[in-house]
Amino acid sequence: MPSGSESRRVTIHDVARAAGVSRQTVSRALNDKGEIDHSTKQRVLDAALALGYRPSRFARGLVRQDTISVGLVIPDLLNPFFTEVAAAALEAARAHGWHVVVYDTADSGEEELGTLQVLTSQVDAVVGYFSRPEAEIEQLTRGLPVVLIDRGDDTERFSSIRIDGRDGVRAAISHLVESGHRRIGMLDHAARAEPSVRHAWFADAMTACGLGGGRVCRAEQSVEGGESALESLLAQHPDVTAVFTFNDIIAIGALRAARRLGREVPRDLAVIGFDGVRLGTLVEPQLSSVALDIRKLGALAVEQTARLLTRNSPLDPDQLVARADLRLRASA
Repeated sequence: MPSGSESRRVTIHDVARAAGVSRQTVSRALNDKGEIDHSTKQRVLDAALALGYRPSRFARGLVRQDTISVGLVIPDLLNPFFTEVAAAALEAARAHGWHVVVYDTADSGEEELGTLQVLTSQVDAVVGYFSRPEAEIEQLTRGLPVVLIDRGDDTERFSSIRIDGRDGVRAAISHLVESGHRRIGMLDHAARAEPSVRHAWFADAMTACGLGGGRVCRAEQSVEGGESALESLLAQHPDVTAVFTFNDIIAIGALRAARRLGREVPRDLAVIGFDGVRLGTLVEPQLSSVALDIRKLGALAVEQTARLLTRNSPLDPDQLVARADLRLRASA
């Protein structure tokens, strides 16, 4: 387990030990009492800063001592996938009797920083989606348990709930090939500087089927983004007969664009998304998807947070995996 996920909250006793003073002196210094000299006060403050000491909200009388408050950070609550993740996490948190503060960062790195600066004085733990470098997250959350969801790359400092869709994407591409498709495209996430890990899974699956890298077009994470991206893909590669998308919202946009362009799904164009949101069962035709157990994803994040808060043994990395499997419906 990464060292950051094992770190405990720094206590007032740790600060006292580092500064070479009593607990009472630390309390006076932090509360700006006048009973200690300036040099002692400064030594205490320097020790607290160096250790990342964060005074307990309980000690400040802001909440009851039996109340746990957790910050849940979501990149886009307008995206049904993230809404379902949040709902699952909230359900799991309620079972613990926790209070949850939900923040939407609008998929913005700057909003993530602002959110962390506000959250860390209000909560006992942080869980959610972050794209900022680990060092920045650590600096702003020192003393707090942090659980990341779908970080996308390995993390050394924090617990992370990993999404593994490699086998599911391979099953999706194999299904398309078995159905007679050879010219298969992908609509990838446009906001990433580099191709997404889902694109890597797609490319690996295409290579395994002897089809090369496939045709790829970037898409904004919205229905409109999926529409626009499919139009661009088909304008560049009109021979494409099947498409895999970064997520279901992009796929639903692709369904709309296909209809407008006169392509019948799945006869003229097969479409497979990723995520498995409930909305995919409400469109026509119903959307095939490499689907996650979204409820499990939220529950895993909360369970790991609970273990870190209570200093119980955290879940092993191989337990912190949400796997995605192919769920075939009418669109493919």
